[in-house]
Amino acid sequence: MRPYHIRNEDQPKDQLSQASTKGGRGDDCHHWKRKCWRETRADAKPPAEAAAAADVVVLALPWQVAEGAVKALGGLKDKVVIDCMNPLSMQDGKLGLDRGFATSGAETLSQWIPQARIVKTLNQVGANLMADNAALPYRPVMFMAGNDAAAKATVSALLRELSFEPLDAGDLTKARLLEPFGMLWINQALIQGKGRDWAFAAVGLRRSGSS
Repeated sequence: MRPYHIRNEDQPKDQLSQASTKGGRGDDCHHWKRKCWRETRADAKPPAEAAAAADVVVLALPWQVAEGAVKALGGLKDKVVIDCMNPLSMQDGKLGLDRGFATSGAETLSQWIPQARIVKTLNQVGANLMADNAALPYRPVMFMAGNDAAAKATVSALLRELSFEPLDAGDLTKARLLEPFGMLWINQALIQGKGRDWAFAAVGLRRSGSS
């Protein structure tokens, strides 16, 4: 699958590394795309164009801006959509889940893009370990939830490529379990001071005679 980097067309020029100031915005975009390709081998495209061209769309957005950003991508009909978002908000001065426990962010997302094939996952660990978790002593687990079996098979393969052990939690309503689980990681990593360099693992008993 070809990777695409979604570029915000309103991104300030000072965020465009090595961008030329002589030729106007076209040169800025050209230089930014070259840097993106050199570092990630991904093409830089506007959001809706990138989503239309992608086999899998990954949503990793702040919850407060998610609805508008997602709807701007179009309907995403039949697209496999990985929902990495945790619907966080401040409640009485404390970080909590905006959707509560009777529904989930993933179910809300399914109302915004009802024809997409949504899989909830990758919300249970920090981005640094998504990029590289080879130093962990155990293979980290990554739960997922969704209604489409074929979409979950695709996502499961991607999770294995990222060195996670995928575990299927069930249909999309099980995101009501996964999002509090993600909140637990946030609590330990950021509030309790454990830091970001750890992940959950599903470790079974070693059976007699196994090495």
